[in-house]
Amino acid sequence: MNSRYGIKLIIVNYLQLMSGIKNKDANREQEISRISGGLKMVAKELDIPVIALSQLLRSAESQGGHKRPMLSHLRDSGFIDQDADVLLCLNRLEYYDIEQWDDYHSEPTNGEAKYILTKNRNGDLVRNRMGFEGQYTRFFDLEDFKDLRKGKKP
Repeated sequence: MNSRYGIKLIIVNYLQLMSGIKNKDANREQEISRISGGLKMVAKELDIPVIALSQLLRSAESQGGHKRPMLSHLRDSGFIDQDADVLLCLNRLEYYDIEQWDDYHSEPTNGEAKYILTKNRNGDLVRNRMGFEGQYTRFFDLEDFKDLRKGKKP
């Protein structure tokens, strides 16, 4: 299909909106697990990346402290974390009125977000800050932004 139609990437926005073959004995978590496994098979068969967006549980918002998203916060997760090669979560502490990053020398969170690689089958787990422009829902490289402020070209 990718050679016939030139498809190089599939993006699912978002996983929980998909529905699978109805099975009266299966719950939603099992259905999402089958969908996740199906997407993994499609990626392998077509030899293209599949990016599936997923919601986090609302209960993740009520946790105290750092508000850092974790694998256990994936909604109807089932086997999502087992099927995925990479899991990347976005975190905006400013959304929760938390004004300072707990792991960046207490630097302010306003206008920033963090990406957290919570799973990386073929590499390291990483977290890093990036800029966030809310009115456009735009994420950008913080270093490039700092360079632009100083008059340097990225």
